[in-house]
Amino acid sequence: MKTYMAKEHELEREWLIVDASTMPLGRLAAKIARILMGKHKPTYTPHTDTGDFVVVTNASKTVLTGKKAETKVYRHHTQWVGGLKEIAYSQMLERHPDRVIRLAVRRMLPKTVMGQKMLTKLKVYGGDEHPHEAQQPKPLTF
Repeated sequence: MKTYMAKEHELEREWLIVDASTMPLGRLAAKIARILMGKHKPTYTPHTDTGDFVVVTNASKTVLTGKKAETKVYRHHTQWVGGLKEIAYSQMLERHPDRVIRLAVRRMLPKTVMGQKMLTKLKVYGGDEHPHEAQQPKPLTF
């Protein structure tokens, strides 16, 4: 018997749409990462990007469980001495609601060039509207 290995030109990618207000951030990000990697398909191949496109709406209505909404902090360093910057979850959600989901999903994808390519298939929007009606995304419920 031979093992099937998916080729890039054989793939058919779907467009899926997810509402971010339906479940907590971590659970949502884990499910989205699985779809972006293609692990939900029987044709999954580890060395090929077999995932689908995901459109996330209502990112500004994302919820966290417990006290994480008050205690969660996003940190990054500017590479200058003393350049550690911290932004609270509530401020990040007000300023850039799409980054909250994008960062959560990015941390669950492979840390390789292929992981970066998978992240380009994620489209996140703060409200209900999105410009991907022409792709006819199918609603995805978990």
